[in-house]
Amino acid sequence: MAQVNMRDLLEAGVHFGHQKRYWNPKMGEFIFGARNDIHIINLEKTVPAFEEALAFVASLAAKKNKVLFVGTKRSASKIIKEEASRCGMPYVDKRWLGGMLTNYKTIRQSIRRLRDLEEQSTDGTFAKLTKHEALTRQRLLEKLESSLGGIKNMGGLPDVIIIVDVDHEKIAVTEAKTLGIPVVAIVDTNSNPDNVDFLIPGNDDAIRSVRLFMSTFADAILEAKGQTDVVQSDFVEVAEADAGSPETAAVDAPAATETPEPAPEAAVEAVPETAPEAAVEAAAPEVVAADAAAEEGKPA
Repeated sequence: MAQVNMRDLLEAGVHFGHQKRYWNPKMGEFIFGARNDIHIINLEKTVPAFEEALAFVASLAAKKNKVLFVGTKRSASKIIKEEASRCGMPYVDKRWLGGMLTNYKTIRQSIRRLRDLEEQSTDGTFAKLTKHEALTRQRLLEKLESSLGGIKNMGGLPDVIIIVDVDHEKIAVTEAKTLGIPVVAIVDTNSNPDNVDFLIPGNDDAIRSVRLFMSTFADAILEAKGQTDVVQSDFVEVAEADAGSPETAAVDAPAATETPEPAPEAAVEAVPETAPEAAVEAAAPEVVAADAAAEEGKPA
């Protein structure tokens, strides 16, 4: 099974939390200490939590179950799309539409409309329309693709959801909890871990940190499925009676409300002096801090 060690986590800056004044007390047990007013995440708890989540996701992937990747904020969206596509799993990388899980019947109608428009755009139908009508349909196609393109081959509700930043994706977490869908999430020191079934304490802001987590999940899924290359979706759309207006019901659904977040915190200059021995030996603080600062705007 795909594995990750403490050195990999340190080099990716997974141990960098937020400023102390923004912490969530519910994350206290995962905080090792603080340096320069920045909380440091205890990687000795991150490693086993990550391994447990990997094993759970891999066990589902081995049974050809669906794993939905969710990450819509700027630092995560591109990575979510790349890694989910690489392992042949559905994803949401733009915005979470209200009811995407709890009102999936209506979402399915919009997915069917998207497929119809895709077929029309390739079979010459658009060319036979007036310029105005063709442009209108093309714009609708692009809108649907942006909102639903990542889940158009999902074929039903997912069996597990992997989330980056539970505060930013709180509507997705709530919907999954309502339906009893397990939630695997990267949770930072400022986030609320409630309703997360497999909590992985770690930096959910830095690009290198997000990529490390998501690429490892993708590797575990590919390994579990017995594949090593990019795969096509194994999911089959299940027929279901139509309900509601198919064209724009999902696209015009309310997006997840984004709550203002404090400005990205400054990366710490070094791992705390009393950090675990393995962390001290592996840390390259100047490189990690500079990298985190370049990617996330966190002054080193």
